[in-house]
Amino acid sequence: MSDETNLTPQGNQDSTSEDNLRGSTQTIPLSGLYENWFLDYASYVILDRAVPHINDGLKPVQRRILHSLKEMDDGRFNKAANVIGNTMKYHPHGDASIGDAMVQLGQKDLLIDCQGNWGDPVTGDSAAAPRYIEGRLSKFASEVVFNSDTTEWQLSYDGRNKEPVTLPVKFPLLLAQGAEGIAVGLATKIMPHNFIELIDASIDVLRGGRPNLMPDFPTGGLADCSAYNEGQRGGKIRIRAKIEERDKKTLAITEIPYGTTTGSLIDSVVAANDKGKIKIKKIEDNTAQHVEIIIHLAPGISPDVTIDALYAFTACEVSISPNTCVIKDDKPYFMSVNDVLIENTKQTRSLLKQELEIRLNELQEKIFFSSLLKIFIQEGMYKHPDYENSGNFDAVVEVLNRLFTPFFDHFYREILPEDYKKLIEKPMSSITRFDVKKADEQMAALEEEIKKVRHHLRHLTDYAIAWFERLKEKYGKGRERRTEIRVFDRVEAAQVALANVKLYVNRVDGFVGTGMRKDEYIGDCSDLDDIIVFRADGKCLVTKVQEKVFVGKDIIHVAVFKKGDDRTVYNIIYRDGKSGVSYVKRFSVLGVTRDKEYDLTKGEKGSKILYFTANPNGEAEVINVQLKPHSKLRKLQFDLDFAEIAIKGRSSQGNIVTKYPIKKIILRSKGVSTLAGRKIWFDDVLRRLNADGRGLYLGEFDGEDKILTVMADGTYELCSFDLSNHFDEKLVHIEKYDPQRVYSVVHRDGKSGIHYVKRFLFDDTPIGKRTSIINDEPGSKLLLISNAPTPRVRVDVLKGKSEQPETLEQSLTDIVDIKGMKAQGNRLNPHKVTHVALVSASTGETGATGEQPDVPETPTDIVPPSEKQADEAPAGDHHAQNMETNDTAERDVDFEITNPDDIQIDDKGQIGLF
Repeated sequence: MSDETNLTPQGNQDSTSEDNLRGSTQTIPLSGLYENWFLDYASYVILDRAVPHINDGLKPVQRRILHSLKEMDDGRFNKAANVIGNTMKYHPHGDASIGDAMVQLGQKDLLIDCQGNWGDPVTGDSAAAPRYIEGRLSKFASEVVFNSDTTEWQLSYDGRNKEPVTLPVKFPLLLAQGAEGIAVGLATKIMPHNFIELIDASIDVLRGGRPNLMPDFPTGGLADCSAYNEGQRGGKIRIRAKIEERDKKTLAITEIPYGTTTGSLIDSVVAANDKGKIKIKKIEDNTAQHVEIIIHLAPGISPDVTIDALYAFTACEVSISPNTCVIKDDKPYFMSVNDVLIENTKQTRSLLKQELEIRLNELQEKIFFSSLLKIFIQEGMYKHPDYENSGNFDAVVEVLNRLFTPFFDHFYREILPEDYKKLIEKPMSSITRFDVKKADEQMAALEEEIKKVRHHLRHLTDYAIAWFERLKEKYGKGRERRTEIRVFDRVEAAQVALANVKLYVNRVDGFVGTGMRKDEYIGDCSDLDDIIVFRADGKCLVTKVQEKVFVGKDIIHVAVFKKGDDRTVYNIIYRDGKSGVSYVKRFSVLGVTRDKEYDLTKGEKGSKILYFTANPNGEAEVINVQLKPHSKLRKLQFDLDFAEIAIKGRSSQGNIVTKYPIKKIILRSKGVSTLAGRKIWFDDVLRRLNADGRGLYLGEFDGEDKILTVMADGTYELCSFDLSNHFDEKLVHIEKYDPQRVYSVVHRDGKSGIHYVKRFLFDDTPIGKRTSIINDEPGSKLLLISNAPTPRVRVDVLKGKSEQPETLEQSLTDIVDIKGMKAQGNRLNPHKVTHVALVSASTGETGATGEQPDVPETPTDIVPPSEKQADEAPAGDHHAQNMETNDTAERDVDFEITNPDDIQIDDKGQIGLF
């Protein structure tokens, strides 16, 4: 087939001139046509369909919908179908695309007041048909989006109407609403941002600062924006659902990630359960006005591990890659959201300047004509013979020019014939009733307004700041941030995957897998796990869990492998194949290459493992080694204690046990752990435990040690030191639990309003049981808690009938003795208490203070220690991380529940109101 074609003009052709016509035909290659047409098509889609304009943040269809709403605006609601029909005058596409765009605009709850069922992006419910729903411009849109005087107009696609090129939006609308579009060879994805924060950032830009915006999603949730990259290509946002632990068997999802719906999230949870990634009993959708998805856990399933698994395997965590692309100067432009805000702020300032200049011109024109009319009447020009006898307009202009010549200096511009025409068209009745005093008052008011306008023009930046502040005050209520900015720890799927398959081994033939049901059962594991295999020839390897895989004959040990596990210690004795000498070694396997064999012996042919144990907590047993009879041997057996053997690397040779052949090895006694307690820290940013030295040092944990957590609502809970634990958002105190540590508490009784003091030991309750340390009366509050030996408080009271204010200082140890945890305690003071504050027991200075009207939402006493403090602090000694250390300071710490907005941490790590 030829790649060229002859294109001839269509229409009536004279047969007699056919040859001449054929001779004038142009030959155009198809490749050229395709290139030009495709470029035109791509340009059209990019500029007129998919990508928003930087000036107003709107796509063409959105701009045309808003223009139609303004055109139809009479204060009442309009049927969406009518708006769609009117918009089709400007938008050369189907009504379905206009209707969808209008619904999306309405769901953003900023520019359109909606009436009827407009759908719900949270649940995924679609809107009713356009004939059933109504809408009108919001007050915000009417004030911020439109101004015909500052709008640049163009003809619509059919030339019958005028439409705006862009709307004169005086607000960073693009960043407030967000945008998403796919064009030809190009896409845009701009995140929504918080209304109030955008205004604050715009004010900061006007004052010379540079913004640092973070997205805020209407669905709430938690967002890790550490890799946001200012919304540019290559950035990434991780968004999580907000999951609450109602009890040990119930989880509740109260906020979902942006871009998901309750339906899609539930489907993902059900799918993960069907695949065995998580294990739940049932899931309920109780979503109404607010999201509430209840997950009932199966018996014996950890809620903390399930939360991590939900983030790893379901839509409870999603990742979004932003890509801020806008139309600027009639071409696509990639930029950061902070630069977009700067451009929008400059645009707002420019539009405000244009409006002021237009207003100034209007005021000057009003004064101009009022002065013209006043002189015309006061000087009796309308009665002048030359004026009355003028036969045509040109003669009138000539006469009035001569009469007004002495007054030309009174006007700010030249008097034009049009001004005279307007003057002489005034009816005689209005001239005869002209009130000079009233006219002077009106002109004085106009002059005063002109002064204000000129002042605003001279101080344009201050005027723009005031504009944004007024928008914030007028429309900012109820638009507070919904998404909590957090830093997430990365959930490893293999670590939280449910053990949903069974592992089997054939030791003789050397096969391991999940499909070998007739062979030896090892245990449960997940299909994401790695397994570690040890063989009698001294080789070990790590491989992926599979249905059946050959790993080598004579298997002596198989287990799930945990990368970086330094707590599991392997104790072995092996015989060297060349020398016959037996060696003993202890080692951990921290990191390996999958499917690569590692030799635990010296590597000689014929080497063999004689004794092997895997110890999950570094246990060191005592064994009895029996030797084969030999002429040179006097003692044929001896005991060996593995605790005396140092733990070294996997490739170490080990220590010599004996040069003679070993007959048998017998376990003499089970060992205990030779490892130190595990050092645990609490990271307040991630709100998770860790062993990496991040955050607040809690101490060394081993065996049955527990962690004490105290909540702002006056409850406490003991938990394990498992690194998978999640912690309540209302946590105010965390430390290693010491059953002998005495605590002092001041609380207010909700019924009587009396302040009480109690001193007690926390009961050793079962792990996970939430227990209150104050009474259950509504309105009861925990005001302060201290583990100092002799805590002192400063109390403000009102004495007598006259309620004379007085400040007292009291020692809590003098008020009450140590009693049971459930005791009410003794009254703090017989008078009415208005304020109670802790006084530092070591320095005598007042720390965080104040009678608290409300329970705070954030912890107040979790302070990251320095590295030196973390290393030197003894196990369980929480004091050392919260006080400036010195030789004379008492080792105590006071915690007081305060308004979280007032809490600050100084450079020494101290908490207080500074």
